[in-house]
Amino acid sequence: MTDFRLTARFCAVLFFTFAVAASMPGAADDHGGKPQAFEYAVASDMASQALLLDVARAGSRMVAVGEFGHVLLSDDNGESWQQAASVPTRSTLVGVTFVDNQTGYAVGHEATILKTIDGGDNWTLQYNERRGETPLFAVYFADAQNGIAVGGFSYTFETKNGGESWTQRSLVEDSYDDFHLNDVFADKKGNLYIPAEFGTVYKSRDRGQNWQAIETGYDGSFWGGLGLANGDVLVFGMRGNVWRSANAGKSWKQVTTGTDQSVSGGTQLDDGRVVLAGLSGTVLVSQDNGKSFENQPRPDRLSFATAIGKSGDDIILLGDPGIKAHNLAE
Repeated sequence: MTDFRLTARFCAVLFFTFAVAASMPGAADDHGGKPQAFEYAVASDMASQALLLDVARAGSRMVAVGEFGHVLLSDDNGESWQQAASVPTRSTLVGVTFVDNQTGYAVGHEATILKTIDGGDNWTLQYNERRGETPLFAVYFADAQNGIAVGGFSYTFETKNGGESWTQRSLVEDSYDDFHLNDVFADKKGNLYIPAEFGTVYKSRDRGQNWQAIETGYDGSFWGGLGLANGDVLVFGMRGNVWRSANAGKSWKQVTTGTDQSVSGGTQLDDGRVVLAGLSGTVLVSQDNGKSFENQPRPDRLSFATAIGKSGDDIILLGDPGIKAHNLAE
């Protein structure tokens, strides 16, 4: 049976049902404040086998994040992993991104926002709400100064000063949507996209200053998305749904995947192949920029949140069992 913890990436509804809010004193002051960490992630020999929800590259380094505030680092292309030296939270971390090979951000439960300026070895707490239950799911920086973090119930923060302060904002003014915002990513031209619920994708043409809601034709939830090297855009989510746009979100077409398992995350490899991962061992591979996918389910039926390429057919899957090496040719 799939561990419900993995729904932090797959299913925001279950996420809120099972998440337990901390009620410790000393919450962050107003949105520009600098909170003081009251707990740090604990070193564990089992960290690479615990729930991991996202991964990013910081130059040649891989940086993965997950439950208990775990941040794992690999400097040998995923062959071995070690924990970051200092992470000032034990909240589950759901999303991570890097602006360059030194500066990165991670977000997660309790509206936690962390920053590193040394490639992920040490992190500082930029923002959190210890009495709140609303998590942040993803973070993206258009440049070194301008970033956005998104999460449950349309919870959105932005920074215009490289994470020194974060301000809560409405994604779309005068909108009554209360959708969970599950990811944020860019296409080749720099347009930003946020996959959400009820088949909705939000798009920004001006680096996140203004957003518009786009209806794809699907009525379920999207958990993530990718901007491909050829300029196309993919979003994916519940029941094996993958939808593709070849015109920057103006129109969308459903892609046949051969699975009804939820798809959560993925990557485009250096050779152009697109790899998506999800529940019950789902591994989808496309060799035509997402126009079609081959379903290559793992026999162990383990559930994964995302993937990252190594070299050739070798990739790394991250999710409920932690880190697993995977070969697409086997």
